[in-house]
Amino acid sequence: MPIYAYRCSRCGHEQDVLRKISDPPLKTCPACGEDAYEKQVTAAGFRLKGTGWYATDFRGGGKPAPKSADAAGGAAPAAAAAPASGGTPPASTSG
Repeated sequence: MPIYAYRCSRCGHEQDVLRKISDPPLKTCPACGEDAYEKQVTAAGFRLKGTGWYATDFRGGGKPAPKSADAAGGAAPAAAAAPASGGTPPASTSG
């Protein structure tokens, strides 16, 4: 169920209300009792982030997003080639 922001144009009372989409909008202000309660337009409370169809299929003509090392125009630093912590170190070739 979505949360709607309401504001009374008469007394200025503001309130967020959890309502079904099918419920009719509220009209009566709970603070002053006047029929001046209006639903406000608000920004979405979430943000789409990460890799998804919206980022790969429509942005940039279907080209995959560049990797951070490629975007910088250089090769990855030597530290980035090392195994992650807890991994096995590479075998020694001396000897």
